Amino acid sequence: MKVKKLLHTRMRVSDMDDTIRFYTTVLGLEVIEQKTSPRGSHLAFLKAPNSDELIELTSFPPSGPVRVQEDLVHLAFQVDSLDETIAALNAQGVTITDGPTKTSSGSRFIFIDAPDGYEIELIERPTGVNIV
Repeated sequence: MKVKKLLHTRMRVSDMDDTIRFYTTVLGLEVIEQKTSPRGSHLAFLKAPNSDELIELTSFPPSGPVRVQEDLVHLAFQVDSLDETIAALNAQGVTITDGPTKTSSGSRFIFIDAPDGYEIELIERPTGVNIV
């Protein structure tokens, strides 16, 4: 067996509205669909520009608040200019938690925190580089 492609990644969140606001306002993702599952979970599907894969956010209040362990999960997004990204984040009051760091391939990256403590990595790649 061989999978065909990655479709989406699910992340449980404590506050759906706050999390959607972060991903749409800070990162510019688009909400594709929102619905409630048969068991009562609130679902939202988000899409990043130039990507086919979706991020599925789920909120299930009866299970209590989300507690993401440090260095457990992160999402990585490519940006055109890390310097412009840092300026935009600073203007929005978003704290950079790590970086900027430069890799041996010439990529540069920073980390910020999304609601519930999920880490977001923002990467600027030099032309022709496909890995961090």
